[in-house]
Amino acid sequence: MVIIILLINIVYVSFFTIRMILTLKGQRYLAALISTIEVVIYVVGLGLVLDNLNQIQNLAAYAVGYGIGVIVGMKIEEKLALGYITVNVITQEIDRDLPRMLREKGYGVTTWAAGGLEGARTALQILTPRKYELQLYETIKDIDSKAFIISYEPKSIHGGFWVKAVRKRKIKV
Repeated sequence: MVIIILLINIVYVSFFTIRMILTLKGQRYLAALISTIEVVIYVVGLGLVLDNLNQIQNLAAYAVGYGIGVIVGMKIEEKLALGYITVNVITQEIDRDLPRMLREKGYGVTTWAAGGLEGARTALQILTPRKYELQLYETIKDIDSKAFIISYEPKSIHGGFWVKAVRKRKIKV
């Protein structure tokens, strides 16, 4: 019974985590479908615990399963890597052709001249699917190990080169 409760809660919380992420990303119909499955799993698991509340190990399995489920759900989301990220890079390597090299690898890059405390800089804004995030960081660091990198997840994207090209383009790893 303990193992069943543990596994049920791991599955339930994993579904819960994925549903929340899909909801935040505007995937309402998929989130609704997952929530239907999620609530059935939740009711079954909670019912098993409540029917056997006199056995503390069941309650402990429920709690531990919840914690493990959070981790499993996060790992699943990392593997799915839904959506896009925008990476802002500031480099002092004005002579290097970091934008060209990134474009050759398939990234959408916009650049502009910038000024920092210690002089002229090049600023880059790069849009990429989240699944390529770590590869992008490594590429930038290989080209300019001192680059300043900030990333964030855009809430919405509209127009421009990025929308069409980044969706159909394959990033060269």
